[in-house]
Amino acid sequence: MDQTTLNFIVVGLSFALYFGIAIWARAGSTAEFYAAGRGVNPVVNGMATAADWMSAASFISMAGLIAFVGYNNSLFLMGWTGGYVLMAMLLAPYLRKFGKYTVPEFVGDRYYSNTARVVAVICLIVISVTYVIGQMSGAGVAFARFLEVDRDTGLYIAGAVVFVYAVLGGMKGITYTQVAQYCVLIIAYTIPAIFISLQLTGNPIPGLGLFSSMNEGLPGAVEAGVPLLTTLDGLLTDLGFNEYTATTNPWLMALYTLSLMIGTAGLPHVIIRFFTVPKVADARWSAGWALVFIALLYLTAPAVGAMARLNIITTMWPEGTQGEAVAQEDLPDWFNTWEVTGLLGTDDLNGDGRIQYYNEASAEGQAFAEANGLEGNELVTFNRDILVLANPEIANLPGWVIALIAAGGIAAALSTAAGLLLAISSAISHDLIKSVMNPGISEKGELLAARISMAGAIVVAVYLGLNPPGFAAQVVALAFGLAAATLFPTLMMGIFSKRMNSAGAIAGMLAGLISTCLYLFLYLGWFFVPGTNMLDSSQYLFGIPPTHFGPIGALFNFGVAFLVSRATAEPPQEIQDLVESVRIPRGAGGALAK
Repeated sequence: MDQTTLNFIVVGLSFALYFGIAIWARAGSTAEFYAAGRGVNPVVNGMATAADWMSAASFISMAGLIAFVGYNNSLFLMGWTGGYVLMAMLLAPYLRKFGKYTVPEFVGDRYYSNTARVVAVICLIVISVTYVIGQMSGAGVAFARFLEVDRDTGLYIAGAVVFVYAVLGGMKGITYTQVAQYCVLIIAYTIPAIFISLQLTGNPIPGLGLFSSMNEGLPGAVEAGVPLLTTLDGLLTDLGFNEYTATTNPWLMALYTLSLMIGTAGLPHVIIRFFTVPKVADARWSAGWALVFIALLYLTAPAVGAMARLNIITTMWPEGTQGEAVAQEDLPDWFNTWEVTGLLGTDDLNGDGRIQYYNEASAEGQAFAEANGLEGNELVTFNRDILVLANPEIANLPGWVIALIAAGGIAAALSTAAGLLLAISSAISHDLIKSVMNPGISEKGELLAARISMAGAIVVAVYLGLNPPGFAAQVVALAFGLAAATLFPTLMMGIFSKRMNSAGAIAGMLAGLISTCLYLFLYLGWFFVPGTNMLDSSQYLFGIPPTHFGPIGALFNFGVAFLVSRATAEPPQEIQDLVESVRIPRGAGGALAK
């Protein structure tokens, strides 16, 4: 059986499973559509939360970021997992105790203001739409390679699949579909990693293989018995790249990590997962189980990145930098396969019939080029999002493993996309239509509005995914900055400050949203013209890149909210009593539990 047919079979079976679950778990009420009827077991919810959390950025893009930058990009691991701990400890149990369906509903009721609710909806939509672009882009990459269609067609297929199970099942269908998707993606991620770790180091545990010594019988560029990271550092420096284990600018690393942490804690599509369990204690247990399930992938990702980078270098320089680069006709089959997608490309600039790969931007790389008569890096295109998906082919693993990674990559992108689209749909149907525009709408009418909103959100997500502003994890990082600057401070103050009033919350959210968006507008011209920059990176304010701006926006939010709330009337006494009751652990249910 050829690889394409095998891919279609495995991916098709996974789709059939998702559709079957959606039909079985079809939502029949708004409670089931928004919160799965609040009847999800904590272990099941933990697994669904892990799938919701481990998006295309985690599955497809994160290892690529680590592979091509090295230790510095370990901040994604620290920021994303650390932020999840913040969410579990500081937000999730209290929001579940409050007993509402959506984040804007909490904001509207806690701050006794429909204006605050509407501003929260705007923030949620901006965050979720930015985030979903990365998911759809990742799904397009996976479809483009494994189903051998162009990326745009892949996006249309992804949108159609999400439409079926998300519109039909709502949160109830999405929850159980995400459980299946978690099983698919974690198996797909770890099996290739185990194979590759065994090939390179003989250690079946990838996280331990990262710190093990190299096997015998590997390409001439690799010396047996030398630690893997030492080998990788040496190969990279020979080619003019930084050492893989080197660190740079700890200030920016800390700022970016903080942005990812508080951005994670403010992500609405993850927060609403904690509204699906029966009681407050279950929300805490859900968080614990989710961390266990997330750790299975996150402890493997650094090894996947390092081993993939090593495999790429030894493919290009099989005998090491003292020998010759790979001849163009000897490029492995996976190169030719991925070149068809346009996500990988080579160009024999000096016409010697070989493909040289090195860092032409560094002084060391230029010296290497002069010594060897090179005219430029000839690996001219390498989309980082393909690395995990190409890993089984790079390591010559069996065809069924390649098919499995295809299903896993698609599952990762679709699981998070579904959660984001549900958050958008719920905000529009429940918080705008039901709570503001038409309070008298029937439950049947609200459910219809939710499904129409979901369908509309899918259309917008596909359209924006056709022209993403960067690779998956880069786009997602912008969404984290927006969440950090808008919803996280508002939720924190709503839970832990009885003095915070509606005027302060509204002013704070607007300050965080506007300041962050202006910074992105200024330095990322894709908001106006995709692929352009308005200002050069050397002109960043205090050297802060746009992806790192989240904590600065959060400071604007906190500061403006504090000043405005102190200059205006304090909240009504019943709101202050409500805030206090939410913080006091009184077991299951909650002050306003339904």
